[in-house]
Amino acid sequence: MEKKPLVQKKYLFTFILITSLFALWGFANDITNPMVAAFQTVMELSAAKASMVQFAFYGGYATMAIPAALFIRRYSYKSGILLGLALYATGAFLFIPAAEYQLFAFFCVSLYILTFGLAFLETTANPFILSLGDKDTSTRRLNLAQAFNPVGSLSGMAVASFIVLPHLLSDKRDAAGQIIFPLLSEAEKADIRLHDLAVIRDPYVAIGLVVVCVLAVIALTRMPKTESEEQKAAGQTHTVGETLHNLWHNTIYREGVFAQVCYVAAQIMVWTFIIQYADHLGINKAKAQMFNIVAMSLNLCGRFLGTSIMRFVNTRKMLTIFGICAALCTLGTVCIEGMAGLYCLVAISLFMSIMFPTIYGVALENVDSKDTHLGAAFLVMAIVGGALMPPLQGLIIDQQTIWGHPAVNISFTLPLLCFLVVTAYGYRSYKRQLS
Repeated sequence: MEKKPLVQKKYLFTFILITSLFALWGFANDITNPMVAAFQTVMELSAAKASMVQFAFYGGYATMAIPAALFIRRYSYKSGILLGLALYATGAFLFIPAAEYQLFAFFCVSLYILTFGLAFLETTANPFILSLGDKDTSTRRLNLAQAFNPVGSLSGMAVASFIVLPHLLSDKRDAAGQIIFPLLSEAEKADIRLHDLAVIRDPYVAIGLVVVCVLAVIALTRMPKTESEEQKAAGQTHTVGETLHNLWHNTIYREGVFAQVCYVAAQIMVWTFIIQYADHLGINKAKAQMFNIVAMSLNLCGRFLGTSIMRFVNTRKMLTIFGICAALCTLGTVCIEGMAGLYCLVAISLFMSIMFPTIYGVALENVDSKDTHLGAAFLVMAIVGGALMPPLQGLIIDQQTIWGHPAVNISFTLPLLCFLVVTAYGYRSYKRQLS
């Protein structure tokens, strides 16, 4: 029986408070994914151009992860959290003028700023959770905290499914299942566009208000000092150059960053294009989003189940097994047409469940505490995979058919390749641990 507690009592309140942040960025992530399809219709965009929503959203992580780490390194985890929440709220409130001016680029800028805040939160919260207890239980502790990320994600999906997508007038269809919006007059389109952009705007404004409330609670809460902050106070720190040298020569860490790029790219492609996959089968956006909710529910179950199994099974070995299973489900998505292919696509989420926190924890496990800030930043910056790959998948989907097969099916070869990289990382890190 394990003697070391997962979370010590003295850290319990802090753990709960910081874990709530995982739900906050989960909400933002997964209310945004279906907005690609929503913007594609209401703004009359190609799949590739509509996926610029994801480019803006995850590009914000790439832009701000390193500045966030340097800010936290100079000040504190708490300061980073507060600034992150402030940027999150600012980006959410910018949806008000974006809807007013009806500019797709304005919405992208708003999301870009919102994810500046998420970059601060992820760069801060993940290593903070790792530091709240014994190093031997750090990866399990992060998996537990990350398990609440899908709770926020499910909330975002529910809002998209029951509040946003069903009320989009631009997605109304005729008896044959075809969208009628492109056939309307410009005056009719303008009225519908005004209505639909307001429907898209309102959830972001609401979450902005919630974020402001969380900011106030954290501002009034005293946070425990971490090992890295105590070392800083004692003058025991590495220069940025020394930290970069140490990280580059840490093979498990360096390969972990690349694996994380591939994992996040696969995750965002899978969750973004479920709707397009279902649309190819004649399923409307609101109903298609229900498949997204099932996928996220499987992800949530997998996260809690995986965290429990990690008490008995090596985390690296689990990552390898889950990677193989995700790759097989993705292969089914590519090769099988019809509802069976859609079911394979949904099932991928069960095996993605442990990947992000496990790659994160394994990569940082042997990183010196003096190097943790920047180490965490590069792993958060790896989320840029979610910005780079969806537009490429969108370009493939826009081809309609490839070699006589639906392009939407063929497009999932991209996440398949990504899962193979994750599997290889799990296997290589497991073999190194045994040697």
